[in-house]
Amino acid sequence: MHTVESFPYEVRVTENVFIPMRDGARLAARIWRPVTEEPLPAVFEYIPYRKRDLTRGRDALNHPYLAGHGYVSVRVDLRGSGDSDGVLHDEYLPAEHDDACDVIAWLAEQPWCDGNVGMMGISWGGFNSLQVAAHRPPALKAVVSASATEDLYVDNMHYMGGCLLSDNLSEATVMFAFNSLPPDPAIVGDRWREMWHERLSGSGLWIEQWLEHQRRDDYWKRASVNEDYSAVQCPVLAVGGWADGYTNAIFRLLEHLDVPRLGLIGPWGHKYPHLGVPGPAIGFLQEMVRWWDHWLKGRDTAIMDEPMLRVWLQDSVSPHPSYEDRPGRWVGEPSWHSPNIEPRRFVLGRYALGEEPAPTHHVHLQSPLSVGMFAGKWASYAATPDLPSDQRDEDGGSLVFETETLDQPCEILGLPTLDLEVSADRPNAMLAARLSDVAPNGEATRVTYGLLNLTHRDGSAEPRPLEPGRTYRVHLPLNGIAHSFPPGHRIRLSVSSSYWPLAWPSPEPVMLTINTGTSTLTLPQRAPRAEDATLRPFGEPEAAPPAPATHVEPGQHHWKVQRDLASGVSTLEIENDQGTIVLDDIGTSVRRATTEWFSFQDNDVTSVRGQTRTVRRLERDDWRTEVVTDTVLRCTADEFVIDAQLDAYELEDSPADPRSLRNRVYSQNWHRRIPRDLV
Repeated sequence: MHTVESFPYEVRVTENVFIPMRDGARLAARIWRPVTEEPLPAVFEYIPYRKRDLTRGRDALNHPYLAGHGYVSVRVDLRGSGDSDGVLHDEYLPAEHDDACDVIAWLAEQPWCDGNVGMMGISWGGFNSLQVAAHRPPALKAVVSASATEDLYVDNMHYMGGCLLSDNLSEATVMFAFNSLPPDPAIVGDRWREMWHERLSGSGLWIEQWLEHQRRDDYWKRASVNEDYSAVQCPVLAVGGWADGYTNAIFRLLEHLDVPRLGLIGPWGHKYPHLGVPGPAIGFLQEMVRWWDHWLKGRDTAIMDEPMLRVWLQDSVSPHPSYEDRPGRWVGEPSWHSPNIEPRRFVLGRYALGEEPAPTHHVHLQSPLSVGMFAGKWASYAATPDLPSDQRDEDGGSLVFETETLDQPCEILGLPTLDLEVSADRPNAMLAARLSDVAPNGEATRVTYGLLNLTHRDGSAEPRPLEPGRTYRVHLPLNGIAHSFPPGHRIRLSVSSSYWPLAWPSPEPVMLTINTGTSTLTLPQRAPRAEDATLRPFGEPEAAPPAPATHVEPGQHHWKVQRDLASGVSTLEIENDQGTIVLDDIGTSVRRATTEWFSFQDNDVTSVRGQTRTVRRLERDDWRTEVVTDTVLRCTADEFVIDAQLDAYELEDSPADPRSLRNRVYSQNWHRRIPRDLV
């Protein structure tokens, strides 16, 4: 990445400003302002991840860059997070949206703002950018939404195809840790302890709330923009990456929004594109400046003359779970759905995929729980080897259908779909379908996948049990993708009845029967276009200089699969230890570590277990705090069982051991049992 040292505008930063809300509460903001007497548009990012310390490094790259190009750039802590007042009780509540509208109104009224405001964000910030746009605050003129979705149930990290994702536990763990951290006394003063204890006792156990809503009910609909796309009346730039979990929403937003809109999908995981891994990263901050210049300043940057959808068409690659760059090329489509894409249909034969009619056979499937241990993460950060590895390890427990060797390239762009005739011997069952690119040497790279809880075959609002032995025709969409299968390779469809730990298994072992001959796979095939060669190239990644920081203790990252042959227990261990870093400009030492374990014993579906542990430590002078969380999610055939623990400490030095005195100032335990609702 190229660090830009000078900008069109000199930039001054205000470390903290408290923005008043309608009810008297105050939200903490950090503001980067161009040095000028001229009022300028404002752009703000609104997330719960602590502007003062934990996002300080990323903010230093992004916000001064935007300010240097003529925007007042603002980072706001949500109510109940960082240095803002209050307690954060859940994601995307009405109070969060009301506060955002108050922030937008406050920004528009400031003498340094010309009344035009944009909203940007990735993940949570991308979600609420769309959600706040649907509230139509008058000063909000455009949004940039990265790695986000407009449907909180279908394409979030909670449920996929009606299947419970293990990322439900992972995300709950992230927020369990963040919500338990104290505000900084240098910002809020002596009331920091009172605010801290209010959060410790008041935020709650979010995984409990999420598990209490296993259907797509009003809990998920309340902030899902797809309930009324017409509510969004400002331009939208929707951004994502193929290694992330949120790309399907981009296709839906382009199709259903009735406002100026652009979609951008690269090879990246859950990161901004100028920081994107796997690469190639792009000059995304330059693209945002072009977007904001067009919609907030009225300049003709020609950004809206470009294709509505621009994606990285991935080439075949060796299926190693960690690589720096993904080969491919940029392609564009003028609209979505695109007239340049035609369905190519394959019929499932007896372990084959063909384009001619095939006889009907009844093939049976009962996958071992080990299928999925090499699936990678639902939303990859690519900071650890969290991408899927060689699918031959997974295919041994799956039904495999494969084409003959291709004599012509097959390029696809969009959402493949699987239409199956299937029956089960139990009332509750799931399907996982994987599309792979098989090289001549047999290596199989997962291209995309999809999940379906068969009780959700007609939708997730009112799931219905299966009638054992009855044949159903079900539709299973796979995640959107752009990929080129080269000549000499084969296309493989793999179907399994489990995909642990990416998704929670069915409550009891299931035997599935799939009818070939009447089941089909449809690929969205795209013909190469000459226009792709004339696309404007993206610039190289740029950013403002990084925040000064000193690495005191190194981190550790690993994914390890272990199998104890004596006990029959298999475990995936994920360690994401970021070590200890001192933020030099504020003198704060930050320690962050998370470990996850996902296990099962033999093929006992009630033995599956997820456990997460986090350690967060913030230290500066005599302000020294540590929070430790531990969450275990397990199940019976009828219930999900949660056990969780939260411990908060204030640290003191001891002459013999500087870390020996840990005064526990708060502790809480949870034990919850939640009935399974056809999940």
